[in-house]
Amino acid sequence: MGVTKTAHFTDKQNQIATIAKALGHPARIAIIEYLLKRNTCICGDIVNELPLAQPTISQHLKELKNAGLIKGNIEGNAICYCIDEKTFDILRSYFSNIITTVLEQNCC
Repeated sequence: MGVTKTAHFTDKQNQIATIAKALGHPARIAIIEYLLKRNTCICGDIVNELPLAQPTISQHLKELKNAGLIKGNIEGNAICYCIDEKTFDILRSYFSNIITTVLEQNCC
């Protein structure tokens, strides 16, 4: 079996790519926006908010959690989800560096 292509990139590049991929679906953006608005919620609340089936929302929550964008705590029979600030700080830092570099350069 060969080496995966991700092995050719830095850990940081792979991390940003994983986060970006998780944010690459409008349902996941809607979930993030909903969590920001509510500050915390359970899966059932999201199902009532979005026009998607519960299993579909669960899959999107799993992708967001795997990318580190959200975290979940079990409370009784429900899982309570919230934003993971550490990952958004990584994104803020990454995009701030890009913006600063672009604004300092006079290219094209």
